[in-house]
Amino acid sequence: MIVKPSAEGVMAQAAAAAKKGPAPVHLWNPPFCGDLDIRIARDGTWFYQGTPIGRPEMVRLFSSILKREDGKYFLVTPVEKVGIVVDDAPFVAVDFETTGEGPDQTVTFTTQVGDEVTAGPDHPIRVARAEDGEPSPYVMVRAGLEALIDRKSFYRLVEIGVHHEGWFGLWSGGAFFPIIPSDELPA
Repeated sequence: MIVKPSAEGVMAQAAAAAKKGPAPVHLWNPPFCGDLDIRIARDGTWFYQGTPIGRPEMVRLFSSILKREDGKYFLVTPVEKVGIVVDDAPFVAVDFETTGEGPDQTVTFTTQVGDEVTAGPDHPIRVARAEDGEPSPYVMVRAGLEALIDRKSFYRLVEIGVHHEGWFGLWSGGAFFPIIPSDELPA
């Protein structure tokens, strides 16, 4: 008998696993069971069957079992793996706090699902640029899963940016993250 994956079944398994602590999705390699009609929009909104998921607890639970393999996104439990669609990045960094200055500065981001991550060598910041030059900044959250840094936070990052070795960027966790070549900044 073939069992069709369901959001309710995945959620129940994720909730059971969450009682034991952070989900060790990197250790789980269950068989692929099909796709679920779940999509994460570029603004971080999660949709199920075209409708926004209105329960933040459910979104947090699903986000805790998210895994990326070969450029595709899955919700993974110990017994099943289901595909979902991610428009850009699965998380959005909606705020940040800084401590220190210069090379001793740390920048700690908070995502829309409540994850906190301090940028540094293990959690780098990168800025992709569209053909029109528009920047899309990201920070690595965990295991190949990035957060798009929202516009207001990116503007705040630019305010604390510095020039270093021909680049304009920022320091965090002892690493310098380039945003744009210094010579491309408007005078």
